Amino acid sequence: MKDRRSTYNIQNAVLGVPDEIERLRVQATMSWYKELRTLQWYGLQDGMSVLEVGSGPGYITEQLLHSLPNSHITSLEIDQALQNQAKILLRDVPADRIKFVEASVYSTGLPDHSFDFVVARLIFLHLHDPLEAAQELYRVLKPGGKLVIIDIDDGVFGTVNPDIPSLHTILRKIADAVAQKGGNRFIGRSLPRLLRDSGYIDIDIDSIIQHSDVHGIDGFKRQFDMNRFVDLYNYGVINSDEMEQMKQASEAIQHSSEAYGMMTFIMACGTKP
Repeated sequence: MKDRRSTYNIQNAVLGVPDEIERLRVQATMSWYKELRTLQWYGLQDGMSVLEVGSGPGYITEQLLHSLPNSHITSLEIDQALQNQAKILLRDVPADRIKFVEASVYSTGLPDHSFDFVVARLIFLHLHDPLEAAQELYRVLKPGGKLVIIDIDDGVFGTVNPDIPSLHTILRKIADAVAQKGGNRFIGRSLPRLLRDSGYIDIDIDSIIQHSDVHGIDGFKRQFDMNRFVDLYNYGVINSDEMEQMKQASEAIQHSSEAYGMMTFIMACGTKP
């Protein structure tokens, strides 16, 4: 089952499905301890009933299960192939600790007032109608329950060394191309207003910094894999000079000990009254 109101489809991943799944694994684990620390600061506690939406191949689900040994985790994913990957990964987890639900974030099919906490990681940037999704998650939360959205904002993406002079121009062009398909790579700055307009209260926002000197270079190598940019060049989203800058940065990150990268994730939290 696919939801057409999302820009993400792993079958279209430019890296190919196996490499995209590995990219998702590295991305999920690179700074999890920082994300967990903020989730706990927002109120996540062991023993809570937790819904993870857009759970993909299960790498964040796995972290939640390990971090919350007395919680029940519901894994919501619309892509059957990705959910099958998660079921394989988590095949040894007892059935009383996890439930897999194949459904859309717009229409989960879950009961009203069911969860203490909802985690939505890197899904809202892909959604054509984030307000509808946030309202559906509001419905399934218990009163006093919390939604935390972990996402990106390419306006505060981060930086790399050696410098890419046109990095912010390139990111803007990529964001514009994604916006034409219904996504939003600047979603981070909109999250407090999105939560407010969906009915949440006690809204807060923070950032998570990933730095290759702290979290390892592997995730940054995958982020700047040149295969991710070839289609953007072929379709005219970025020009030859920008492509060359990305190529030089990619080669440095792949091979130079002097290279490093820093990226920013945005985390926003709202409470259901």
